[in-house]
Amino acid sequence: MSLQNLNCKSDKKLLGEMTSCHIAEEPIKKVAIFGGTHGNELTGVCLVKHWLKNGAEIQRTGLEVKPFITNPRAVKKCTRYIDCDLNRIFDLENLGKKMSEDLPYEVRRAQEINHLFGPKNSEDSYDIIFDLHNTTSNMGCTLILEDSRNNFLIQMFHYIKVMLMLLIYKLAKDLYFLALFLPLEALYMYLYVHQSTLACWMMEADEVENSGTLTDSHATPTDSPSDIRRFFYLAFIHTVFVIGKEFPSCTIEVYKIMEKVDYPRNENGEIAAIIHPNLQDQDWKPLHPGDPVFLTLDGKTIPLGGDCTVHPVFVNEAAYYEKKEAFAKTTKLTLQAESIRCSLH
Repeated sequence: MSLQNLNCKSDKKLLGEMTSCHIAEEPIKKVAIFGGTHGNELTGVCLVKHWLKNGAEIQRTGLEVKPFITNPRAVKKCTRYIDCDLNRIFDLENLGKKMSEDLPYEVRRAQEINHLFGPKNSEDSYDIIFDLHNTTSNMGCTLILEDSRNNFLIQMFHYIKVMLMLLIYKLAKDLYFLALFLPLEALYMYLYVHQSTLACWMMEADEVENSGTLTDSHATPTDSPSDIRRFFYLAFIHTVFVIGKEFPSCTIEVYKIMEKVDYPRNENGEIAAIIHPNLQDQDWKPLHPGDPVFLTLDGKTIPLGGDCTVHPVFVNEAAYYEKKEAFAKTTKLTLQAESIRCSLH
């Protein structure tokens, strides 16, 4: 979410705390979990409402964890936003506007959130905010990474990937992990936590059951659903900053967004083609030059141009029609993180 712009602690400071030299000044202590940034994305809404009533499930020793409904008016109306996209306005310009009833609702809400969880760049701000989203694209369980050089975030993503793989193997479920690294110029379009030291976990609606069965070692050994939840991101933070475990260097495979692709349009600017059936629901899979990507209303196939293979994401995302995005092209690459450990231990 654009809550990344809360920049609770600067990347530079966090990187100074978590390095291969084990230099750590301040451990992470305050964590927020946001749902309802887009009011019609119900995974985060349902989970946050549940945790507001059952807060013990997400509390960890040494951590303050706060669930929060981000855009309550949009949630009540079950719409993406009221006046403008809350996920795109956590910039200094909007946060610095004089509070007035004439401001769009989401701008006023962004300022309220910045006051509650920031202020941006301040010492009192939250250390990490996890922003839960849904997508109508077939992207499965996706983590969005902001900074390709942040050892802490890469290590956390690697930890979640490994734990999910173990869980998948154990449950024999078709759940998979994919990490998405975005270039800085694409942040305003795709990143759900703008310039803070954060990751965002987007979950498909059909993963609600899985998200409710992802827990950590703090769960009690009973068979009730609330006792078998695994919150891997909280487990990682707790393991690093409270237990003091060292994590060795690691690598993760990610997908970097290179370009957004609009739908073909007629002379009036109206959409003139649909996503080709061969591309529909094929997020993350290789798309080669010449492969069909669009199908016009008169039956003409439009192939992928260029001379390189890409991996499409956000294919036919319903919320992106207004943004003129049919899908985004990504390229696969590998990121490496140095070993990390909290120096307090």
